Amino acid sequence: MANLEKGSKKLLNAWAFYDWANSVYSLVIASAIFPIFYGALFKMEGYLHIDVFGTTLKSTALISFVTAAAFLMVAFMSPLLSGIADYIGNKKLFLKFFCYLGSLSCIGLYWFSLEHIYISLLFYFFGLIGFWGSLVFYNSYLPDIAFPEQQDKVSAKGYSIGYIGSVLLLIINLAMVMKPDFFGITGSDGEASIKAMRYSFVMVGIWWIVFSQYTYYYLPKGNKGHKVTKAVVFNGFRELKKVWHLLEENISLKRYLISFFVYSMAVQTVMLIATYFGEQEITWKTDSEKTTGLIISILLIQLVAVLGAILTSKASEKFGNIPTLIFINCIWVVLCTAAYFLTLPIHFYITAAFVGLVMGGIQALSRSTYSKMLPKTNDTASFFSFYDVSEKIGIVIGMCIYGIIDQVTGSPRFAIVFLAVFFIIGIILLNRVPKKILVKA
Repeated sequence: MANLEKGSKKLLNAWAFYDWANSVYSLVIASAIFPIFYGALFKMEGYLHIDVFGTTLKSTALISFVTAAAFLMVAFMSPLLSGIADYIGNKKLFLKFFCYLGSLSCIGLYWFSLEHIYISLLFYFFGLIGFWGSLVFYNSYLPDIAFPEQQDKVSAKGYSIGYIGSVLLLIINLAMVMKPDFFGITGSDGEASIKAMRYSFVMVGIWWIVFSQYTYYYLPKGNKGHKVTKAVVFNGFRELKKVWHLLEENISLKRYLISFFVYSMAVQTVMLIATYFGEQEITWKTDSEKTTGLIISILLIQLVAVLGAILTSKASEKFGNIPTLIFINCIWVVLCTAAYFLTLPIHFYITAAFVGLVMGGIQALSRSTYSKMLPKTNDTASFFSFYDVSEKIGIVIGMCIYGIIDQVTGSPRFAIVFLAVFFIIGIILLNRVPKKILVKA
């Protein structure tokens, strides 16, 4: 293990490189290949429902509920882990644990089957836990390894190389799925493609483990001289409680946070279920076209999101943060309503482009707006911890609502349209936030 000084270029690069290692999970597993694989398994069996947990659930409703359960666990764990991360003497140990939990769970997805659905869903569940759990410690390293004036730049660098790495692996995986014979993957067209997807899960796990070693070699163990006690473990929850009481004194911030909680619930749900919706509800000519089309749509959303963030930033400079957020929420209402009528691939591509445009914009602007509205305090970490936990609880509620409507009606179209209600409520709540506070971005 190297012992580098805080702020050194090599140390900053090593920290940022963990994004290269773990971002393949969020793109390849969460967004692209796994949703396609999951839908293909049910199609091969010739049914969309499965007997599980003592009841019969629709495939998309089942994965929605499991995702919600995982995020509920993450929402509960985050304050615990944050409290420990602030005091632990070997922060790297926790980072490694969640990294290996997530990466080995990805490899475990190779054996995902409907016949062994419980253990299969457990791999999916722990993959998600591993990814988000590792991010708690990864993010907490930033003030340890970088000076304040370096943090924005190195954070952006991590995001950038993470995007490049994940797109690179996704393209390789797409080639494997589309041309399995070229890679020596045998079987009928459908079987070979499914096998290629299973190999993709293994590649993600190995990629995550192997490339993270560079980060571990250079990162310090963590803060020294602190012993983890009961008080430390529950410190994160005490900080959240303190923030909640402080919100009583800041009506504007409280109103904004409530509005964010409502519309973010819908935004995050749309992002998580987009591929499942496209896989099941769009009329693709062939399975090959479906796989290619869905992955292209995911890449399109990622690329356009960058443009969306830039355009939103310029709009907020001219019109103010709150009015810009209200406008973006209005676009989301239109998109959710239009989703009910989507049937053809071209419809899905166009909608994906618009989703990317407003997705990148609303995420970036929501966080910066919250940052600007914070009271003058040195304890911004507690406020952002509250923000992150609120977002994750919103995901839990959103995914549960989506899953229930999908299960009851038999169509995710109704669930997507229902999400428009949350954007409408978000618009109403945003109108209650004093706009004069944020006239300019």
